[in-house]
Amino acid sequence: MRTFQTLSTLNALQAASDERRFHLLRLLMRAPATLTQLAQEVGQSPAWVRHHIQILQRAGLVYLAEVRKRGRTTEKYYRACANGLLLQNWVLPLTRQPVVLFAGSHDLALELLANQVESRLLLLLMPTGSLNGLVGLRQGFCHLAGAHLHETNGQFNLETLRHLFPDRAMHVVTLAHRVQGLILPPGNPRGIRDLGDLARPGVRWVGRNPGSGTHLWLQRRLRELGLRPEVPSWVASTHTEAAARVARGQADVAIGLQAAAAHFGLDFIPLFEERYDLVFEREHQERLLPLLDVLNAGAFRNAVAALPGYRTTCSGDIYDLETEP
Repeated sequence: MRTFQTLSTLNALQAASDERRFHLLRLLMRAPATLTQLAQEVGQSPAWVRHHIQILQRAGLVYLAEVRKRGRTTEKYYRACANGLLLQNWVLPLTRQPVVLFAGSHDLALELLANQVESRLLLLLMPTGSLNGLVGLRQGFCHLAGAHLHETNGQFNLETLRHLFPDRAMHVVTLAHRVQGLILPPGNPRGIRDLGDLARPGVRWVGRNPGSGTHLWLQRRLRELGLRPEVPSWVASTHTEAAARVARGQADVAIGLQAAAAHFGLDFIPLFEERYDLVFEREHQERLLPLLDVLNAGAFRNAVAALPGYRTTCSGDIYDLETEP
């Protein structure tokens, strides 16, 4: 059976990171080989190959698969422990505070949260989009994810979470509600009024990265309206980047947060309000307690409520995947 292995220990990563050993490892993924055969393949001596194979063995990447005796000769065949590798490791700063890795949807309130909790916890943000963040959480690439997935039942996130995490105890905590819409240059010179205008000839618009909640919402809404606009002129990974494109005159319209539009002094037409949730596994709850404390504090909620289009009346609400409809 062909197998796949994740490299997550520093010892294994160090062993595989050497270019010479990496080449030997890939040869042994292809087929078992002796030291002599490998030496002929790479143009080195068997002693040279033995040195590197021993390092790979100690790291758990290579093993002695078979010993064959041919008369007075003993042939040892080595093999890679897996037929494919995924290199995965967190390289985190040496700090006194706990470090939390976040992946998911970009959000301005989350940036405020990261700043206010910094004395107690270091929150590292990686805006990958809602769906990609949840997949990363499922695969163990982060401690915390953020999502705003619009679902067919009118709810947010919960249906998707039940599908992705049927076997895990998850916590879902609302960060805030927020308004998204059309971000426009001051004065709206192209006279854009709704999503239908994205399909007008010559309209330059900013799309969002695939996997983001905004991208998924927009694609579904365009299908519902029967619209097929030209491909976006730009694809932004954050709401701030989308608004900045409009502010620089590179686009006529973007889909994004009201707060991002206000930050650049841009016009805005609201389209919908959505709930943004933070998602984590129950086993990480203790690590995240400082963050949850700040989330429920009045000072933080007041700062978020001051962002245009944000509402904090439900901030801190907890959703139970087993009981919520």
